[in-house]
Parts: sequence; C-alpha cells; structure tokens
Amino acid sequence: MLNRKIIGVDINEIALERCRDKVDFEHETAKGTVTIINGNAANLDFIKDSSIDFICTHPPYADIIKYSDGIKGDLSQLPVPEFISMMEKVANESFRVLKKGKFCAILMGDTRQKGHMIPMSFDVMKKFEDAGFRLKELIIKEQHNYRATGFWKKSSIKNNFLLIAHEYLFVFHKL
Repeated sequence: MLNRKIIGVDINEIALERCRDKVDFEHETAKGTVTIINGNAANLDFIKDSSIDFICTHPPYADIIKYSDGIKGDLSQLPVPEFISMMEKVANESFRVLKKGKFCAILMGDTRQKGHMIPMSFDVMKKFEDAGFRLKELIIKEQHNYRATGFWKKSSIKNNFLLIAHEYLFVFHKL
C-alpha cells in the first residue's frame, strides 16, 4: 500500500503461502511489488550487495519453539550455541545487502535452560555489531496481557523462576 518494493524471505513454505494470500489483492493506489522467496537469511545470494533500504527480521529463538517439522536450514531446530553461530552468517549477509546509511531491525528474545536465564539476544546483538553494524536503538517490547498456561506456568512455579515477558528490538545502523 505504501508503494514499496518488498522482498520476503522465509524457510517455511506454510508461512510463505500465508504471506502470498495476504498480499494477493489490488488497490488503485498500491503500486509496490512483493517478492516472496523460500530461503534462509544466512544465504541471500539472490540479493545484490548494498541494494536494500531496510531490513526487518524476527528469527526463531533457537530450539525454544519449533517453527517446522525438520525443514533443512530452519534455525528453530538448532540448540542455542549453533543458533548463535548461524546468526553470525545472518548478520554478515544482512550487512552485505543493506545500503550504507540504512537500518536493520531485529526482534529477539531470550530463553531459559535448567532454570537459568540465557540472554541469547545479546549474543545475537554482538554478532550484528561484529558484522559492522552500530546499535542505534534498543527497544524493550513488553508482552502485555501475557498469561502462561500449562507446562510453562507449572514449571515456573515448581522451579521458582519468572516467565520471560519481553523481547528486544535491536535497531542497527550501517554507517
């Protein structure tokens, strides 16, 4: 609707089909284009260097919640250390395709393992900084009306830990 040229990349064909359904409409003032590609953000070889004005991404949080039933390349299949390693590739590819002076936003959360906090979002932030980005903003997104049920509620009471009720929106600048 804002007459942008959009490239959407996702590894899960079900998610891609939902996207195709959402953008399948016509409006007299909508002259933008939407290209939807089955792929992985760690390999954006179909995008030219320094050709993108803005990147917005929300990767899975390692193996916390499975995004697919074993799709090869799905980051939600990886334990935290391997996930962080793969996010280094995502950061490098994002830096490569983004134009100088433009921005990359990534929404990330943290996890717990054996009752202890694993602040993996900050590890991801560091990977993006190591790739060459500068952190412009760090926005904390609260989960409002957040109510845990089932496994997590019982587990948090039994093991005496708080539920994670926030995510971080890192806004990076390519100088």
